Amino acid sequence: MSLIAIVGRPNVGKSTLFNRIIGNQSAIVHDEPGVTRDRHYGEAEWTGKKFTLIDTGGYVPNSDDVFEKAIREQSKIAIEESDAVIYVVDGKEGMTPFDKEIASILRKSNKKVFLAVNKIDSAKYEHEAAQFHNIGLGEPYSIAALGGRKIGDFLDVITKDLSILNQEESDTRLHLAIIGKPNVGKSSFVNAIIGKERSIVTPIAGTTRDSIDTVLKHYGDEIVLIDTAGLMRKSRIKHNVDFYSTLRTLKSIDRCTVAVILFDATLPIEKQDLRIVETAVEKNKGVVIAINKWDAVEKNTQTALEYEKILRNKLRTYDFIPVLFISAETKQRIFKAIDLAKEVHHNRSVRIPTSSLNEKMLPEIERYPPSSKTGKDIKLNYLTQVKTQPPVIAFFSNFPELISDVYKRFLENRLREHFGFQGVPLTLSFKRKNKKA
Repeated sequence: MSLIAIVGRPNVGKSTLFNRIIGNQSAIVHDEPGVTRDRHYGEAEWTGKKFTLIDTGGYVPNSDDVFEKAIREQSKIAIEESDAVIYVVDGKEGMTPFDKEIASILRKSNKKVFLAVNKIDSAKYEHEAAQFHNIGLGEPYSIAALGGRKIGDFLDVITKDLSILNQEESDTRLHLAIIGKPNVGKSSFVNAIIGKERSIVTPIAGTTRDSIDTVLKHYGDEIVLIDTAGLMRKSRIKHNVDFYSTLRTLKSIDRCTVAVILFDATLPIEKQDLRIVETAVEKNKGVVIAINKWDAVEKNTQTALEYEKILRNKLRTYDFIPVLFISAETKQRIFKAIDLAKEVHHNRSVRIPTSSLNEKMLPEIERYPPSSKTGKDIKLNYLTQVKTQPPVIAFFSNFPELISDVYKRFLENRLREHFGFQGVPLTLSFKRKNKKA
């Protein structure tokens, strides 16, 4: 999935454009410069093409302000890591020296740049966009992010060359990403895996720029180990390690089929750990959680059970994810993590026969039928699996729109109880009876 960064100086409407494209108000929008202090990212889709959008703070060239330096650094990282850039300028205010400086930086990046001239609220202001031809970044596209004017046309342009092909359909190997917060032991884990004598290691060019993937042979199976652990340009990231890590993690999740997410056993479970899990699940990737540095924890026979109980409580609906306690330092259970990842990869490809699905699930539905606040009699009388990698199960009903989230959760639990799907997000699709799937 392509990564597109939005950059520009303060107050040109970057966060407004981000929210308009993503479709919600996830970024803070305010007239005061510097409100977007950290990165915001989200997944967008236009005409069937998906991409990840990154919102950055206002770029102020050559400022000595500590805060503005940090924002400038994040913008540079976003530009470097992205596949393309949306450069937003203010059509009402016109071209400024800052705009020219940022344009110069973008030209040197050799990235595809889409120049968005924002705040062009009506056709009578279209001429204001023409002045930006001289900025040297190609065709300026006039838009109004706040009102939505010409956003569809602009999205047609930026998604024109995006691929809608699914890598998994052409390459059935396990594409494994080792991810997690900074300093959880990703490098140690990867080094321990590829350093094992019985693994055949072959470097190949990765699909991400400056990335080298590794092909492992594990008991006869080829595994593509996605590079996630290194390549931190420390001179460029300074205080923005988390921001850099987030971009790398997003790209790695997009490219993998299964993610092994490392937690640090010596630290409390944090929201950032859970956010990484949530992102992988939302992208329908297989997930294994490995609690690293277990050798450094003082423990008794109950310690692992107590830790897992706390973790499961925090994971809530993600209780289908397997949890393993490992040590990359001592190599304790690291290959068990690979075995689990292979099992999860297999589970993503499992297709349950329609007869088995109906034989097991229809009695469950009969025992506990769906209810509706409207009083209508909801019937679920047929289900079938319509997709694998990831699995999608379609249920046919007379009132699919009335089925509650609580009941959907019940159905998912019963599906997992009967058919497994350990480590794999399930998508349940509800269709109207007698309508083609």
